Amino acid sequence: MQNFGKVAVLMGGFSSEREVSLSSGKGIVEALRSKGVDAHPFDPKETALSELKVQGFQTAFNILHGTYGEDGAVQGALELMGIPYTGSGVAASALGMDKYRCKLIWSALGLPVPEFAVLHEDSDFEAVEAELGLPMFVKPANEGSSVGVVKVKEAGSLKTVYDQLKHMRGEIIAERFIGGGEYSCPVLNNKGLPSILIVPATEFYDYEAKYLRDDTVYQCPSDLSDADEALIRSLAVRAAEAIGAYGCSRVDFLKDETGKLYILEVNTLPGMTSHSLVPKAAAQVGMTYADVCIEILKTAHVG
Repeated sequence: MQNFGKVAVLMGGFSSEREVSLSSGKGIVEALRSKGVDAHPFDPKETALSELKVQGFQTAFNILHGTYGEDGAVQGALELMGIPYTGSGVAASALGMDKYRCKLIWSALGLPVPEFAVLHEDSDFEAVEAELGLPMFVKPANEGSSVGVVKVKEAGSLKTVYDQLKHMRGEIIAERFIGGGEYSCPVLNNKGLPSILIVPATEFYDYEAKYLRDDTVYQCPSDLSDADEALIRSLAVRAAEAIGAYGCSRVDFLKDETGKLYILEVNTLPGMTSHSLVPKAAAQVGMTYADVCIEILKTAHVG
């Protein structure tokens, strides 16, 4: 195994996903150490990032979710310091956090995305409800882990939901409801891993279902046919490549009642908690959690 030197596992940080990041980071540190890597936790909220150089770190395993960690900011800082880091670069990280601009890119390439509308103060909210139908989902474009996602069911309530969310980062998007199933497909080193069918006990796959509950069902291999499994992996790779994602990413999908798959969003820095989907998919191809961590660490780069 190659020598990675002293490795900082960047975890915690400043975003709404701090606790998820800390959980992922703890698991990664333990896994890397089990493989003989000199890995150490490093929380930029507690220690200035400049200390990476001072303390002699040679590589950064980035598992900082959300703002500053997943949006290109820390990637740019690491590049300025000349420290190789895991995951996508500055541009792909920024795009991956922006659901609106991802949709524009995928649509331009002819990839399937759910019909959507961007909401503003002067939007005709009744017209949007009529066009997209009810129920629909409303979400901030620049939050992750389903933070701020609301299922709108009652006619006339879209404006109220918009007012609740408009303070959040990025555009506020209204999206057509697609109810035939939720799937996720990780991409590791430009190859799609087995897809996962997600069956939440809650009404939809929200933050609680993702990280706090133990009754969310993850079926891997999923229930897709061989043809659709090949398709979802191909779409996942194409969606990740379209924004320049690198190393390990995860693409989330919805399926409608006719069986058509739609790309929902890409996560350029997927979680690595006990509930996370990348380890579940990798296990189907014979990779342990620690194996996945090493494979990701091998992708560390500068720029």
